[in-house]
Amino acid sequence: MARTRTPVASGWFTENAPDGGGFRLLGTRCSACTAVFFPREDAYCRNPRCPGGGELAEVPLSPRGRVWSYTDGRYRPPAPYVSDPAEPWEPYTLLAVELEAEGMVVLGQAAPGVGLADLAVGMEVEVVGGVLNEDAETTWTTWLFRPVGGVA
Repeated sequence: MARTRTPVASGWFTENAPDGGGFRLLGTRCSACTAVFFPREDAYCRNPRCPGGGELAEVPLSPRGRVWSYTDGRYRPPAPYVSDPAEPWEPYTLLAVELEAEGMVVLGQAAPGVGLADLAVGMEVEVVGGVLNEDAETTWTTWLFRPVGGVA
């Protein structure tokens, strides 16, 4: 039986950005006020200053940003993250990243092998695809952040 790849949040990212940019987070942009949203918004513009009447269009977000803040998670995360209480568990690194063009802050986990000692506020990072969990039938995919140029 072949394993299926399933995103943890449908429509939140793509592994093949339409601009040829590879892995990208997907947001929406309002045509009336140009506000960008992540996670995506498909019903209405959330900008209270929007004049209204605009359409929401899907847009790939910046592939890079700068670390705004970071910490380690020392608890088992809630769903959709899968964590078997019978299995050993290790803390993970969580980053808040300000995306270059949008100026918005997005949360995500660090790529495997990236720990607190590898990060600094203001450091450039890129969004990459990764595996959140897998079993015999399914591989759940998500976004992760890693330092540009790799870990020192």
